[in-house]
Amino acid sequence: MNSISTLHVLYLVHDLSDPAVRRRVIMLQAGGAKVTLAGFRRSMHPATAQIDGLSPIDLGPTQDGRFAQRLLAIAKASLSLRAKLKGIAKPDVIIGRNLEMLALAKRARTLLSADIPVAYECLDIHRLLLGQNKVSRAMRGAERALGRDAALLMTSSPAFVRDYFQRLGQIDAPVMLLQNKVLDLSDSSADPRSQAIEASSHKPWTIGWFGALRCRKSLHLLAAFTRQMEGRYEVVLRGRPAYSEFPDFDAFVGSEPHLRFEGSYRNPEDLARIYGEVHFAWAIDFFEEGLNSSWLLPNRLYEGCRYGVVPIAMRQTETGRFLAARQMGILLDEASAWTLGARLGEMNAGSYAAARQKILAEDRGTWVSGLRDCRALVDRLKALAGSSSSDGAVRAA
Repeated sequence: MNSISTLHVLYLVHDLSDPAVRRRVIMLQAGGAKVTLAGFRRSMHPATAQIDGLSPIDLGPTQDGRFAQRLLAIAKASLSLRAKLKGIAKPDVIIGRNLEMLALAKRARTLLSADIPVAYECLDIHRLLLGQNKVSRAMRGAERALGRDAALLMTSSPAFVRDYFQRLGQIDAPVMLLQNKVLDLSDSSADPRSQAIEASSHKPWTIGWFGALRCRKSLHLLAAFTRQMEGRYEVVLRGRPAYSEFPDFDAFVGSEPHLRFEGSYRNPEDLARIYGEVHFAWAIDFFEEGLNSSWLLPNRLYEGCRYGVVPIAMRQTETGRFLAARQMGILLDEASAWTLGARLGEMNAGSYAAARQKILAEDRGTWVSGLRDCRALVDRLKALAGSSSSDGAVRAA
């Protein structure tokens, strides 16, 4: 097997502004890889800002929730990809993040060199892949065709593998599980979780719903719950609202007396502060109920628990099973304001402290990815590249 001193990764992404893209770039760089980043933007203005020292290759604009527009953008990018990639050094590995970028990854491999391994990074299963109509069946067929020779499937939840890729026979590739853990490259043993607010009878309990805010059902449930509790609970929302899912988000939140939206935040830089201001983390997502939202292990699960915040989850989901196995968190059997009130009503200062301590006692590696994880990711990709190089040498001989 050929040895690769510095791995060069071409990373193709669907949204350059996605905080998870930045986290993956940091992981690759911290693990010792050189990264060329290319992707679409959710803005009409050209991408000029650097992402952790990288100037991304701009593939053009796309719009959230506009599937036809995104297909057209992929077609245009495919035609212009040769010119976009002109001048970059041949990568050792190409990673396509999400299905549309897997298509471009295959196109890039054709343009650059046929022996470059392609890894498919899939952290969500889009609802268009899960129906039984002609469009969904065509999408699944396209995924099977594009992923037929994928060298690696990178995903964030075992349920994605078990309940989708394996059950439907979508991708038959080695799997690397990369959970949505908090990235912390420091060697410091200092623990900022001690800054978390304490329970008090004089102040309202606070629920934090942070990250990708895309679930209308959660928003309405939390609004009904806080009105029912008459100020004893409040909800703080932070992150990026999906206006394609609820264009009335700002007006709705503004009209609710116990909900407030505090805007975006930087991950991981702001996590200790924002989770230090809440008692509970909303780890529920009904966006694709019974499917993707039942399978995922969301960022907010790891973020909240990293800082000792008690998560709230639905019991019959992968998140619920994850917490039940560790006897942690507040698990709901039914999505209703009444059920949420009944479960949280059992909580007092003493039981909250015990629930929090249970989380803090868990091994740090359950919630945090460190330098060792970054190196393990790059080593896995190096092994792909080395194997591909060896295969190519054998074929050439």
